[in-house]
Amino acid sequence: MTGATLRAARQAAGLSLATMARRTRYGKGYLSNVETGRRRATPEVVLAYERVLGDEMDRRGLLTGLAASLVAPTAVSELIRRGFVAALGRRDSRDEWLHRADTYGQDYMVVGAGQLQQRLAGDLVVLQQQLEDPVLWGVAARLLTVYGKTTSDAREAARWYHLAVAAADRSEDKAVRVWVRGRAALALAYEGTGLSTARTLAEQALAIGDTPDLGLLNAHMALAHVAVHRGDEVTAYKQLEQARRVFDRAGSYEQISDFAVPEWRMATFTSMLLSRMGDPAAVQAQDEADRTRPKTLTRFATHIQLHRALMLVNSGDSSEGVALARAAWQALPPQRRSQSLSLMLDEIMRRAGVSTSRT
Repeated sequence: MTGATLRAARQAAGLSLATMARRTRYGKGYLSNVETGRRRATPEVVLAYERVLGDEMDRRGLLTGLAASLVAPTAVSELIRRGFVAALGRRDSRDEWLHRADTYGQDYMVVGAGQLQQRLAGDLVVLQQQLEDPVLWGVAARLLTVYGKTTSDAREAARWYHLAVAAADRSEDKAVRVWVRGRAALALAYEGTGLSTARTLAEQALAIGDTPDLGLLNAHMALAHVAVHRGDEVTAYKQLEQARRVFDRAGSYEQISDFAVPEWRMATFTSMLLSRMGDPAAVQAQDEADRTRPKTLTRFATHIQLHRALMLVNSGDSSEGVALARAAWQALPPQRRSQSLSLMLDEIMRRAGVSTSRT
């Protein structure tokens, strides 16, 4: 009866199947088959319904515990086992955890979100046993930020970012506190979601830190994207200029890490911002990103293709922009797609007045 339960919960919330498909990013036909029992309701689909429908449906008893009953017990058992082994056995050193965090920063750029999330979950369970050291609270904060970026729902991601902020504050490391807030803010603002949260986190980062570093760079870029979404292009350009000044002093030499902002990544952030404003200078940023980006980072090449599609739509060529966006999305293997790309595709289709179904 899982499919029927999902249908009842959706109808009780007053949502059409088309709206549910758009919000969960599953195809309308696929969800119809799930609700009618022609396809199995996977844990991922049930969790997607729960995230969209929210706490009200749980209070009515329509979805409570449904996803948990579908999650593979072996996955939960492995997390429990790892936690107890860590508590009873040898603990990794501070240096080992710092190295592991750096590795996750690199892996985020090349590994699919699903695979990375599973590994991160296991290490976070282990790390929970070792948080007497403020430095390890800083490691946890960085890992929680990356974990939030592997989720498939903006509201869920924001919860992890808030937890990362709390962990960062426990570290008593100002640079970590600024970076976590700035990075979380930029992740939300780049995707065009949670804009109030993004603005609050970015402003907190600027209030805490005054040293030109990547945390401040991310915070300024976040505020620039927030301003664009609110129609304030004057502020957007001012924040972009501030971000460029910080980049000139704090830009990274390291090319492949979520904890780094080298030339190609700064160009990518700038490209999305200018594409949203329809500024022709976006083309220069796009070309710079393609020229300087390591060739192995195919997911980020797709970012630029979608930026180009957004520019086409903003310039009035909706049909060509939509065609380019769809081609870029289809060319990237499903396991390499991300929440950011999904939301970017939605934004392009909305501006073009086209359905966002991905079937």
